[in-house]
Amino acid sequence: MRERPNTIFAFLGGPQFRRWVFLSALMIFLVLPLLPLAIWSGAFNWFFPSLLPSVWSTRAWAYVFSPTAAILPALWNSAVIAGGTVAISLLIGIPAGRAIGLYDFRGKRLVEFLVLAPTIVPPLAVVLGIHVVFIRLGLADTMAGVILVHLIPVTPYVTMILAGVFANYDPEYEEQARTLGAGPLTTIWRVMLPSIFPGVVVAGLFAFLISWSQYVVTLLIGGGQVQTLPLLLYAFVRSGDFAISGAIAIVFIGPGVLMLILTARYLTGRNQSIGGLGGA
Repeated sequence: MRERPNTIFAFLGGPQFRRWVFLSALMIFLVLPLLPLAIWSGAFNWFFPSLLPSVWSTRAWAYVFSPTAAILPALWNSAVIAGGTVAISLLIGIPAGRAIGLYDFRGKRLVEFLVLAPTIVPPLAVVLGIHVVFIRLGLADTMAGVILVHLIPVTPYVTMILAGVFANYDPEYEEQARTLGAGPLTTIWRVMLPSIFPGVVVAGLFAFLISWSQYVVTLLIGGGQVQTLPLLLYAFVRSGDFAISGAIAIVFIGPGVLMLILTARYLTGRNQSIGGLGGA
């Protein structure tokens, strides 16, 4: 009978209780901001000071999944643009991050500054200049042009994340593979990529989230011809239809949350490669 209080106090001070409190606080932090959006998406009439809508309706969700609405095509466009941006930014960021994180060379600080420059200069000023070039090249108002312009804010983050990963990467494993007869492509595929895979996943997650939420650059380069979810969400918010805005906002947030859940185990920093983040 005397052991029960000690057991309770041991549980309250133990790692399982702290983990439960942390997960509960994390869920509240993530879910609470979405609660008003979920309520708005099902509201027909909701006026102050009522805590909940006086009349509920499925009008907003019926519109979102209606074949005549532009929501699903916009969702597809956003997915294609974000996926293309992730793929191209990784193709650029992996060799660039390797050069910055693994090697010391003359002008390295200047290269790092140039890589980070797009995050310093306002994107609007950069895109206005690029828009003229894209019109001449026939890339304005196209999906390819939007993907290319999304690389401007995305590539610096991908490169610097992978530079931190490569700062903690040991190239001697590649040398050992070559001494055993592995070619360059085999070494990259069998040695380098598995070693930096968690860092690649984290960089890809950041690239996806940044590209997914782009509004200004998409509007300028897409010219209204390339419709994405942020453009539709902003249009419905300006129209004052908060029910459809809430439903679109939840659809807009969904893929980002799904990506975060799928890659959560790579965000803990337990992997050795991830431990090098910021170490360049």
